Amino acid sequence: QLQLVESGGGLVQPGGSLRLSCAGSGLSLNYYAIGWFRQAPGKEREGVEFINTDGGRTNCADSVKGRFTISRDNAKNTVYLQMNSLKPEDSGLYYCAAAPPIVPQAYYCSVGGYDYWGQGTQVTVSS
Repeated sequence: QLQLVESGGGLVQPGGSLRLSCAGSGLSLNYYAIGWFRQAPGKEREGVEFINTDGGRTNCADSVKGRFTISRDNAKNTVYLQMNSLKPEDSGLYYCAAAPPIVPQAYYCSVGGYDYWGQGTQVTVSS
């Protein structure tokens, strides 16, 4: 069974950067689309970006467009989320999730499109 573990979160000043990692184990991530999600206190979990098995990227949230970039390194079985120009409203618990490619891409920005989830990593943007 596929397991996902996020890392790289922490406390950062506004305008700073973080790179989150999503490490897969048990199965290769090569056969899954991978999405990054985030959830702030009192808000619903929202899709951020996802990446297809072929490396194609799709942004799910206009608020992060141009600031966040998803990528994957198949040799390391890891997916990354590079976050730049961070704002306090970016704070929250960040999750990665995996979906088999048989799931239509229309679902990849939605929580319901994914079968496997990591435990989350906390990102706090504060001065």
